[in-house]
Amino acid sequence: MTPSEVFHSDLKMGEILEVFIVEYIQENYPKAHKIKGYFKPYDILVPETNTTIEVKGDYKSNETNNILVEVRFNKKPSALLTTQATYWIFIDGYHIMWITPQQIKDCIKLHKVPMRTFTGRGDDKAKDAFLVPKPFIKDSCTLITEIEPDWLIHMDNIFHQL
Repeated sequence: MTPSEVFHSDLKMGEILEVFIVEYIQENYPKAHKIKGYFKPYDILVPETNTTIEVKGDYKSNETNNILVEVRFNKKPSALLTTQATYWIFIDGYHIMWITPQQIKDCIKLHKVPMRTFTGRGDDKAKDAFLVPKPFIKDSCTLITEIEPDWLIHMDNIFHQL
């Protein structure tokens, strides 16, 4: 796959995950919705609780046992340094991990996780990021829920709707 194809594939998967999380949240908060179009501060708004959510899929963490937390892209602050989300949700395909940006920062600091610079799959510019061991993230989470076994079927249905 070319970098452009990788980028568009990852973008589509991100949109699928956002729809999945919105549907999950709407079970308790029916007004929750995905922000339309490109909106950097967060992905989902839950008006009933004035909560905002950033959704991050990290399936590779099942192989590496690390969660990727980006802080700069092309030498400009991004992701964790620019978020306005109340919560970040990391999804590894088995768990939904709810964590605040401050909890992520505290985790990185507590465990002295080194920052790395690399060019990611599908990127054409370098990023600065922390590869935080998944157990550290899990220990810092506000909530972790297991994903039901039939979620892949549901995700596939969402994929075909987009």
